[in-house]
Amino acid sequence: MMRVRGGRPQALSYPVEIHIRDRRSFVRVLASLLLGIMVLTAPAGAAGRRQAVAEVSAAGMAQILAPPQMPGLGSARASIILVEYMDYNCPYCRVMAPDFQRLVKTDSDVRVLFKDWPIFGPVSTYAARAALAAQYQGKYLIAHQALLSTPDRLSSVPQVRQALRQAGISLKRLDTDLRAHDAAINGTLARIRAEARGLGLQGTPGLLVGDLFVPGAIDFADLQKLIAIVRSQSRHHAH
Repeated sequence: MMRVRGGRPQALSYPVEIHIRDRRSFVRVLASLLLGIMVLTAPAGAAGRRQAVAEVSAAGMAQILAPPQMPGLGSARASIILVEYMDYNCPYCRVMAPDFQRLVKTDSDVRVLFKDWPIFGPVSTYAARAALAAQYQGKYLIAHQALLSTPDRLSSVPQVRQALRQAGISLKRLDTDLRAHDAAINGTLARIRAEARGLGLQGTPGLLVGDLFVPGAIDFADLQKLIAIVRSQSRHHAH
């Protein structure tokens, strides 16, 4: 998990409650089913460490998923929702990006929502704002993918703009929307900061699979295991 540079994120404007029901039995069940979730520490196959899994309360999930939701991958009618708190300069977010694409192609009942949480400085902040502004062109996901796919770290605003232009986003319209929707974009980023702080995130990525929270990157196999657990729990509660 990447650490936040420059100190902790700003204080919460509202609480996101984290609640683990019967912690010892819950963690024991997860351990037996997952055989240990491992955090990615390098792009491919590197050693990881056992990662804590928490259960977010119904009240917390209601806040996180409250309208307006961020654009996402997969069917809007999917029963299992994943949420990623991410920064375009987070190397682990870049590692996981293809896994989310693969996931929604192989599982039609999963949807992935992205929460832009820029923590790596002004260029990351501009990239997040630009991606949010691109949704007024109907191109948030195009911007999202373009900014995660650059060969190098985003180190300047011109580099961000070039990536967006090459992806087919109108920079003239983007600049207009950045100005016209400044308050809405600021409000979205403030809400996401509050959620991340409430979840106790210290870096990116942060993942929610249903109401299961993992504060770090995991590989595709562990992602599928978490989805299987959430799906099994949903079926159990339905009976």
